[in-house]
Amino acid sequence: MFATGGITFGMAPQMILHIASKAEWHKAIDSGSYQPPSLKSAGFVHCSTAQQVIAVANSNFRGKAGLVLLCIDPSRLKASVKYENLEGGASLFPHIYGPVNTGAVVEILDFAVQSDGTFQLPAKLTTATSPASTSPVADY
Repeated sequence: MFATGGITFGMAPQMILHIASKAEWHKAIDSGSYQPPSLKSAGFVHCSTAQQVIAVANSNFRGKAGLVLLCIDPSRLKASVKYENLEGGASLFPHIYGPVNTGAVVEILDFAVQSDGTFQLPAKLTTATSPASTSPVADY
């Protein structure tokens, strides 16, 4: 069994993703933890599953260059993770309630903006994402 944030699951969780600027990530490397502005303003770090991240990127980061995807292993986090929707929709998003310790980030992928301002899932994540799993809760 695997537990995170007080929730127990039958198997280890899949990776969760966070969109960050390269500059923010480099600061985190130096300090040992990643603390984006949303941690102070909202009280948590906004994250997505691989199935959600493109819609989030195209909605909130359209046309923005210099981004990376932080691939976070929830089992390595010191802070708790909660799947929730705070905006009234049906999709549940992973939120990290505390700083992201850099040891929980197992991979950093360039997240390049396309010529039309949109984003595409990096090929490495496309092969790791199961099309049968579309529910954020099913990611566990």
